[in-house]
Amino acid sequence: MRTRLRVAIVGGGWAGLAAAVELGAAGASVSVFEAARQLGGRARSVDAHGHTLDNGQHILIGAYRETLRLMHTVGADPERLLRRLPLELSYPAAGFRMRLPCLPAPLHLAFGLFGAKGSSTGEKFAAVRFMRRLQALDYRLASDCTVAELLDRHSQHGSLRRYLWEPLCLAALNTAPENASAQIFANVLRDSLGGGRSDTDLLLPAADLGRVFPLAAAGFITAHGGEIRLSTRVEAIEDGLRIGAERFDRIILATAPQHAMALLARQAETAAMSDMISRYDYEPIGTMYLGYPPDVSLPSPMLGLDAGTGGCLGQWAFDRGTLDGNHGVISFVLSAQGSWDERNDGELAAVLHRELEAALGRNLPSPSWHQLIRERRATFSCIPDLPRPAAQTALNGIWLAGDYVCAGYPATLEGAVRSGIAAATGALRSTPEAE
Repeated sequence: MRTRLRVAIVGGGWAGLAAAVELGAAGASVSVFEAARQLGGRARSVDAHGHTLDNGQHILIGAYRETLRLMHTVGADPERLLRRLPLELSYPAAGFRMRLPCLPAPLHLAFGLFGAKGSSTGEKFAAVRFMRRLQALDYRLASDCTVAELLDRHSQHGSLRRYLWEPLCLAALNTAPENASAQIFANVLRDSLGGGRSDTDLLLPAADLGRVFPLAAAGFITAHGGEIRLSTRVEAIEDGLRIGAERFDRIILATAPQHAMALLARQAETAAMSDMISRYDYEPIGTMYLGYPPDVSLPSPMLGLDAGTGGCLGQWAFDRGTLDGNHGVISFVLSAQGSWDERNDGELAAVLHRELEAALGRNLPSPSWHQLIRERRATFSCIPDLPRPAAQTALNGIWLAGDYVCAGYPATLEGAVRSGIAAATGALRSTPEAE
């Protein structure tokens, strides 16, 4: 009689949960080990000042097909939990606005670019030529370089560079254009602006991140005979695929790269992979929440803060009241390394309050509270030609999952989910009977 494949998943973030869902749906027996007291990893819910918030303001897009598929699988309805909006980039203080209309691709992009307010006709034609050139190359560059170099090479300057290409780079790669990989950026453009019309849609969480996927995934896993072990840190993987006294048929390491590195370094077969990961640099993300009276709101769910004069610390402001019912709560995103990380929480709150007033063109009441959540190692630095590990390691039975494993993608939720699916698929293919 064939026994169920027994798989341990170390890490209960989105990559680990994606792997567990895939394995559970295929009939495997899954045990998820999570060191924290809750699931979600770097995309989880937090409670602060009487509100359920998130440890970061995450943005999904319509092209995140695997994330949407798994949400459906576990019963987390994307139509209810995510607010789908046409891509709109609005910087009112700078007079820039671009919105993609509901037209078939590629007309939606062409009409969106040519209808952009605050940019010249020459910039618009240059942007169209840039996208057509990337399409002609099938979005494959002859050699990697920085995003800034790629934009210079294709004459992307002025307001479209400042308010379209550079913000997209920061949002997707969490790495400044001067340092970010042009090839990974091209891949992002391929799957978003270069895809179908719905691929460019913004999917903004209309609930806290725990409800968007992790909680429903946990319910699915346990309903299929799996288990979730919270507050359980795995310090080592012993010979014979053992964690403590338990033996597993497969182990998937779905932790952050720095934690996976420590576990991989203990085995001779995976020491080289550990050394590769040890060379990674990391980028922070800050999310500042300001609590205003409930009647304070934004003209759109997402608002750009750059006024075109330089020196802005904030990048985007989100109206949580419109999105998830936390009325009067405005969240601010601060991506990648920058001067924002040198400010203390109170100073940063005051600066962002003034920047929001400038963007709205009116005075606001002083916020009654603020909460800054800093993720010091939110993502790996997505630099040109960064080596990325494969899902299958040199140690038989050990697999990797995590956004850093999904070669060709930056550190996004979709990258994490795809990596978990890839690890689960590999673990299922190499069943014990096949060895």
